[in-house]
Amino acid sequence: MDVAAVNLRLLPRPGFELENFVIHDDPAFSAEPMLRAQEVTASLRIISLLRGRLEISRLNLTEPSLNLVRNKEGHWNLENLIERTAKIAVAPTSKAKTERRPGFPYIEADRGRINFKFGAEKKPYALTEADFALWQDSENAWGMRLKAQPVRTDFNLSDTGMVSVSGSWQRAASLRDTPVQFSVQWDRAQLGQVTKLTYGNDKGWRGGLEVSATLVGTPANLAIVTAASVEDFRRYDIFGGGDLRLAIQCSGHYSTVDRALSEVGCNAPVGDGAVTLTGRVDHPFSSRTYDVGLTAQDLPIQSLISFARHAKQGVPDDLIAIGRLNGSVKLRHGTDSQVGEVAWEGRGETAGFELESKVTKTKLVLGKVPFSVSPAADSKSAATRQIVASPLETCLVVGPFNLALGRPAPTVVRGWASRSGYSFAVRGDAQLQRLLQVARTVGIPAPQTAAEGLAKIDLQIAGGWSGFVAPRAVGKAQLRSIRAEVRGLNTPVEIAAANLTLAPDLISVQNLTATIADTLWQGSLTLPRPCAAPESCSVHFDLHADEIATDRLNQLINPHVRKRPWYGFLSSSAPGVPYLLTVHAVGKLTADHVVVRKLVGNRVSANVELNKGKLRVSDLRGDVLGGKHVGEWEADFTMKPPEYTGIGTLERVSLDQLSASMNDDWITGLATATYRVKASGLDATELFASAVSTLKLEARDGLLSHIALADGTGPLQMRHLATQLSLHDGKFEIQEGKLETSAGIFQVSGTASLTRVLNLKLTREGAPGFNVTGTLMEPHVSPIVSPETQAELKP
Repeated sequence: MDVAAVNLRLLPRPGFELENFVIHDDPAFSAEPMLRAQEVTASLRIISLLRGRLEISRLNLTEPSLNLVRNKEGHWNLENLIERTAKIAVAPTSKAKTERRPGFPYIEADRGRINFKFGAEKKPYALTEADFALWQDSENAWGMRLKAQPVRTDFNLSDTGMVSVSGSWQRAASLRDTPVQFSVQWDRAQLGQVTKLTYGNDKGWRGGLEVSATLVGTPANLAIVTAASVEDFRRYDIFGGGDLRLAIQCSGHYSTVDRALSEVGCNAPVGDGAVTLTGRVDHPFSSRTYDVGLTAQDLPIQSLISFARHAKQGVPDDLIAIGRLNGSVKLRHGTDSQVGEVAWEGRGETAGFELESKVTKTKLVLGKVPFSVSPAADSKSAATRQIVASPLETCLVVGPFNLALGRPAPTVVRGWASRSGYSFAVRGDAQLQRLLQVARTVGIPAPQTAAEGLAKIDLQIAGGWSGFVAPRAVGKAQLRSIRAEVRGLNTPVEIAAANLTLAPDLISVQNLTATIADTLWQGSLTLPRPCAAPESCSVHFDLHADEIATDRLNQLINPHVRKRPWYGFLSSSAPGVPYLLTVHAVGKLTADHVVVRKLVGNRVSANVELNKGKLRVSDLRGDVLGGKHVGEWEADFTMKPPEYTGIGTLERVSLDQLSASMNDDWITGLATATYRVKASGLDATELFASAVSTLKLEARDGLLSHIALADGTGPLQMRHLATQLSLHDGKFEIQEGKLETSAGIFQVSGTASLTRVLNLKLTREGAPGFNVTGTLMEPHVSPIVSPETQAELKP
């Protein structure tokens, strides 16, 4: 023991003040001090002073630090100190005034800290803000009490609750024969912080933890009774579902002689059933040899569903279960089993098992579901392990059992669950709607869509317990005769056939044959997994359509067909963000025919990218009006109104077909043109009013059928026309026009409106020109009167 300084104190009562008080530990346990306190106050008994001797009545330690050390043999550094104290003949702390023997002082400490060491390793666990008291209660008995907060030195924890210990022990020849009686209470602890205290990380569970224990007997034969409960148990991200209380009670006997915990019995009530654990554990603080049995007797499956609702996302709130579960498991370690291995055995089954949820419109009659415990290398479970990838640890093998999914033959389910995760195989035929309903019933994420049809499935559904990762399904499904309602489409999608492959990082749809709004689509789709939100995933596609018609697209997508054009679905004014303003899709699109009113494009292909409402159509190729088109278009549907830009080239298009699409054979011949256009709007009126364009046109070998420059000359022959047009304010302005005809070469200027109103001039050198007015269908041709002729005509 070391003391840096001793000061005498007279008031308020005589005593000493000790500074830097240190009690050294036995070197066999630790080189660090057992106890260190910056300040200790030793109060003297006044009556002992009157008798001429010094006797300490009370020791007050301020902010002491105590190191509790356990050596490799399992002994604690306090054992010898307690044994020596028990052999000292002193009077009780509250001795009578006539007692001449020195009394055991009342020792108390406040705001202390208790550290733990196992051998040379100092553990991160500690008790802080510790208030401690020790006294001799009677001639042969001592008492103590402690109240402290458990912490970890390597984490900043809160809400770990308070640990309270109170107890007494009696004088004995040795520590193992010392009668003791202790009670321990740990309350006001938050479960998430307790898991972080214990394991070093928050396991994600929430609830109020309470633990109590009583220890009565001697260290050689110590009776232990414990109880633990968690109020309002739940996962950190699950709210609602009502309060769930978990509770367990255990009892047993521990002996420091053989270092064994025997007669272990634990009982956890579950509804009107129970889970019990019995057995024996030898050397619980070192090698842990044990032989225990776990029994589940008449467990109501509804109670297990209540637990699942608080532990797993997606379980319906109205899920009701009937049936019972019975089973037993035995595990042994270090007895007859091989060294270092745990021997497991056990089995069980459900009886009368049914599930029903009105939310998911599902009722499942499962009846008997068998399960058994399988060691990692057990050949008995070979059938299951060939179907479901097996874990490298002992697991609970479930099934096989039948699952009715609306087809004549039931789907077969089998799998396993282990300490680290689970995996289940599902094989057979199923109605798609029924399959999706069952998935949502058991908490597996599934599309919320009204779908009918058939699926032949070979799926594996697996996941891990750590981090609450959602289960992942991998495998294949053959879809047939699917009819699905898709949000935002006015008619259902009908899938005649498709092969769906779910890989760990990819969803692939191959050999797709589907019909939407009388259009036949074929091809493939892929998208990455996982996909938390549409904007974080890129959908890749390669699709072919027999015919794409804008009128049918309008009927398909537009909720107000008569009020809004087909492309308005990307700029909806309805509440919320439209789906296509968030998705990112890229791929190749081909079509046998594309129909825009009466204009038809054949053998059309393009590279298409839609990125959060911005559409880019590149390398747009097709046969149009008997010629070829190559171009690129872009649309920005994030703007209000949407904006469109396009550039392209038309090679050797038939003007005959153009006039036919306009229901007026006003022109014939062949033409080549390049264009650049920009427009904005949500309907044709807005688009035409805002359109700004330039068009460079060459046409030859045709007729302007409605134009005759003189009576009896017939339609104007167009040997060659070269001109550049600009569109603005709803009118085409002809710039640098040159028209070669049988009557000569004319310079062409003027305007032609989108409403087909003409105001043109045809001029030539050395000969009269002409004005062309009226409409495209009924043009009026008149000579241009020169100034000289006008002067001659004046009276």
